[in-house]
Amino acid sequence: MGSMSTEEIRTLALVGHAGSGKTTLAEALLHRAGAIASPGSVQRGTTVCDFDPLEKEHQHSLYSAVAYFDHGGARVHMIDTPGYPDFVGHALSALEAVETAMIVVNAQTGIELTTTRMMNWAQDRGLCRIVVINRIDAENVDLPRLVAQIQESFGKECLPINLPAAGGSKVVDCFFNPGSEADGDTDLSSVAQAHRALIDQVVEVNEAFMNRYLEQGDIEAGELHEPFEQSLREGHLVPICFVSARTGAGLQELLDVIEHLLPTPEEGNPPRFLKGDAAQAQPFQIQPDPALHVVAHVFKVSVDPFIGKLGVFRVHQGTVTRDSQLFIGDVRKPIRVGQLLMLRGKEYVPVDRCLPGDIGALAKIEELAFDCVLHDSHDEDHIHLVPAQFPAPIFGLAVEATKRGDEQRLWEVMHKLAGEDPCLNIEHIASTNETVVHGLGELHLRVLLQKLSSQYKLEVKTHPPRIAYRETITAKAEGHCRHKKQTGGAGQFGEVFLRVEPLERGKGFEFVDAVKGGVIPGQFIPAVEKGVQQVLQGGAIAGYPLQDVRVTVYDGKSHPVDSKEVAFVAAGRKAFLDAVTKARPIVLEPIVNIQVNVPEANIGDVTGDLSSKRGHVAGTQTMPGGLTGVLGQVPLSELNGYGSRLKSFSGGQGSYSVEFSHYEPVPPNVQQQLVAQHKVPMHED
Repeated sequence: MGSMSTEEIRTLALVGHAGSGKTTLAEALLHRAGAIASPGSVQRGTTVCDFDPLEKEHQHSLYSAVAYFDHGGARVHMIDTPGYPDFVGHALSALEAVETAMIVVNAQTGIELTTTRMMNWAQDRGLCRIVVINRIDAENVDLPRLVAQIQESFGKECLPINLPAAGGSKVVDCFFNPGSEADGDTDLSSVAQAHRALIDQVVEVNEAFMNRYLEQGDIEAGELHEPFEQSLREGHLVPICFVSARTGAGLQELLDVIEHLLPTPEEGNPPRFLKGDAAQAQPFQIQPDPALHVVAHVFKVSVDPFIGKLGVFRVHQGTVTRDSQLFIGDVRKPIRVGQLLMLRGKEYVPVDRCLPGDIGALAKIEELAFDCVLHDSHDEDHIHLVPAQFPAPIFGLAVEATKRGDEQRLWEVMHKLAGEDPCLNIEHIASTNETVVHGLGELHLRVLLQKLSSQYKLEVKTHPPRIAYRETITAKAEGHCRHKKQTGGAGQFGEVFLRVEPLERGKGFEFVDAVKGGVIPGQFIPAVEKGVQQVLQGGAIAGYPLQDVRVTVYDGKSHPVDSKEVAFVAAGRKAFLDAVTKARPIVLEPIVNIQVNVPEANIGDVTGDLSSKRGHVAGTQTMPGGLTGVLGQVPLSELNGYGSRLKSFSGGQGSYSVEFSHYEPVPPNVQQQLVAQHKVPMHED
C-alpha cells in the first residue's frame, strides 16, 4: 500500500434518510475506483459496508462502516452511515471524523426527515456539505422540481455542479466544462447556465477574483481552487451532484469531484477541541501536521466476534505509527500500538502509519472507549472534542435474563453494547430492582435484543419498565401494636405507640424519638425504626416505597426478660402500618415534562392526544426545520407506546423528549387498581 501525504487524503460521511441508497452508492464507488472486483448487493447481503449478520437480515445499515479506496491521486476514507432515526447516534458520531458530509437524497422520495437533520447537523459542526441525488434513472422522477425544493429548503447556495443528460443515462460536468449553448443541453438546464451560476457563487467570497471576473467575464475553473474551498468551508456553496448507483451514471463525475474539489484535512474547518475540564476548558487549536504531537479521536467502538474490541479513530494531528506508544485521555499508563489497521468494511488492512486525515483502527485494546482522545504526550492529557448533541434515549424496556445465573453476564454485555452506541443507556433501578435499557425507538431496542440473542447467546424476557409509583399519607393518625409471643421457653414482648403526619412533597422521611422515662429502653429504639423502615421500603397499601412522612414514637412498654430486638421490629412495623391505614394513604405517580416536535399540521393531533392521556399543554415554540415544539406535562404511565402513536399521526416526522418533573396523586380509580393488584406479603414474626 503506497504512502500518501495529508494533502492527498479526503474524508467523507455518506448520510441521509433510510432507503436513499447510501450503501449501494458506497459499493458502486468502491467498484469504480477498483477497490473491489464486483459490486455487491444489499438484498443479497454481499456489500462491503453492511457486513454485520443483523444488517444482512434487516437489509439496511444499523451501524456506521468505514471503507477506504484510492482514486487518481487521492486516498478517500468513506463512512457509510445508517439512515433510520433510531440509529442516528452512529451517523452523528461519523460526522466527527470527516471534512465533508455527503447528503444522499433519493430522487424518487426527495427531502425526508433525516435529510434535513443531517444538513443542519453538518452545518452546525462546520463541515463542508455536498448533496448527491441518487436514483436519477428511476421512474416518475422530477429532477428540476427536486432541485427547486432543495434550494427552497436549504438555500440558494445549493447549486448543481454536474447535470444529468440523455434521460438520466449519463451525467455532464458543469464546473470544469463551460459548455457552449449548442452542445450543452441536459435534462435540467444548459451546462453554460449551470457553469456561470457556480462561478458567480464562488468568486463572491474573494474580492480579487470578483474584480477579475467582472473585467474578464470568465475565469478558468482550475484557478478557482482557493475560493471554491473557502465557499465550501463557509457554507457559501453546497454542490449538488447527480448519480445512479445502479447504472453507474455519474459515478466517474462524483469521483472526480471527490478527488479534485472536496477539502483535504488542511483545507476543511478544524474540529473543535477543548483543553481542560468543565468550565475551565479553553479552545485548543490542532494542526494537521504529521510532525507534531499525536491527537486522534475515537469515534466508533465495536466488538468483533473474531478480533475482539475494535476502536476506530481519526488522526487530527501528528503521525500514529505501528509499535509506538499512546495515552488514552488522562490515563497515566500508555498503550502499545501493536497492530495498526485501516478498514474496508470487515476487511482489516495492516498499515505502518496513519497521517492527519487518516482513519485507522486498533484491535484488542480494552481501555479504548467511544469519544476518547489518543495522544503521545502528557501535555495533551485533558484534550477532548466539544461534545456532540445526541438525541436523548427515553424509550425504555426492562430486561431480565431467562436463565438463572445469567444476570451478571447480561449486565456486562449490555454495558458493552451501550459503550458502542451513544444513544443507548443502561440503568439499574434499585426501587424496582430492574435493569432498564433506554434507546431512541422500538427498532433500536429490537436490534439490541437480537444482538444479545444471536451474538452473545443470551435469552432475555422484556416488559415495559415498572412505573416508579410512591405512597404517602395525607392526614395525621396514631398507631399501636402490642407484640407478644410465648413459645415454650423465652417469649417475645414489645409494645409501641406512634403517630404519623404528612411532610411536604419531596421531604422524604423523619423519625422522632419522643419516648419519656425509658418505657421503651434506648437500645430498642433502633429496632422500632427498623420495623418502620421495612414498611417505608415495601409500602403499606400498594407495594411502593412510602415517602414524605414523619413518624414519632411516644410511648410503649417492655418486659425485662421477653423484650428483644425482634419483638420491637415487629411492633414498630405493625404500629406504623396501623397508623398509615388511618392517615388517608394515597399513591403518587411521576409526572414528566414533555416536548413534542411535529410539523404544524399535527399540532392538533398532539394536543388532543396529550389531553386524552391526562396531560396538559403549556404552550408551543417554533423549532428549526419548519417544526413546532408542543410543551406540556403528562403522567409517565400514559407514555407507554407513545413513540408508535406519534410516528403514526405525524407520518414519521415527529420526535419527543421527556424529563422527570414531580410526583402527583394518582386518580382514585388508578389507586383502586394498584391496591387491588398488590398482595400484602405475610411477614414471619
